[in-house]
Amino acid sequence: MTGAAVERVLAPVRSRLIETLAGRSDEVPAWILRLEDGGDEGFFGPDSAAWAVHGGMPTLVAGVRALLLQALHPGALAGVRDFSRYREDPLGRLAGTIQWIHTVTFGSRGQAVAGSEMVRSLHRRVTGTYVDGHGVERPYSANDPDLARWVHLAFTDAFLTAHEHWGGPIPGGADGYVAEWATAAELMGVPDAPRSAAALRAEIDAVTDAGELRGGPEVEEIVRFIRRAPLRRTLRPSYRIVFRAAVSTLEPRHRDVLGLPTTAAERVLPLHGATSAVLAGARTLLGPQPQAELAARRRLARLGAA
Repeated sequence: MTGAAVERVLAPVRSRLIETLAGRSDEVPAWILRLEDGGDEGFFGPDSAAWAVHGGMPTLVAGVRALLLQALHPGALAGVRDFSRYREDPLGRLAGTIQWIHTVTFGSRGQAVAGSEMVRSLHRRVTGTYVDGHGVERPYSANDPDLARWVHLAFTDAFLTAHEHWGGPIPGGADGYVAEWATAAELMGVPDAPRSAAALRAEIDAVTDAGELRGGPEVEEIVRFIRRAPLRRTLRPSYRIVFRAAVSTLEPRHRDVLGLPTTAAERVLPLHGATSAVLAGARTLLGPQPQAELAARRRLARLGAA
């Protein structure tokens, strides 16, 4: 098969994947192009742990894992259930999350602060009540430091774990990534975020041991939605592998609460290799670096910091 023929086969798949991650496939989103125009070097840089982790393909697994772990906290789940349009516009919500992650990671300091403030302003209306893991009804606010902290813990653990399974070396190791990404926690109003991998996982254990997490029909509903995300047909086989990969990295007790216990088939199927192949395919389609990173590198070159 000639190069042109291969490209004709890959082009529609590439288009669908970009549409899923960015919300549209016909042009680079304006917010990415603006990252080139920032006036400073940003919180991180090309040699940072954050660039290494967030610029890699294991983020595809990490995103699914983070959603599953976040859903175990009934307060976090209530905000998604009551205010998110994840059913009507799941790809729009995904694109918004990616925009925040990449703006904080690759943008200037001013852009990272402004992007986080915008998210926090949207969260101000996200309030209500939920039943906690002990059966007590409590009020919630998306900007509540405790709920924001759980979202940060779940996110950081998911992205670190996925990269440890399928990514390359991390500058500064796992501790370097956790310490760097604590900056994002501060931008979102979370004080004293963990700064080592051990501290991160100790906090997750503490929340779990305290009985703050729970399953139930609402968790099962969102797990079903995540498992069968409304993707284009061409992406579904790969997504099934990505979902299974995300689940495989969860602690057994979290899997049990989610209603996703380990099956006999999973113990023998070559999931790690299959996931590596899917991620390699995604890198072929999307390129070795995300567009946000390329924009950041152009900004750094303009500032003489590259």
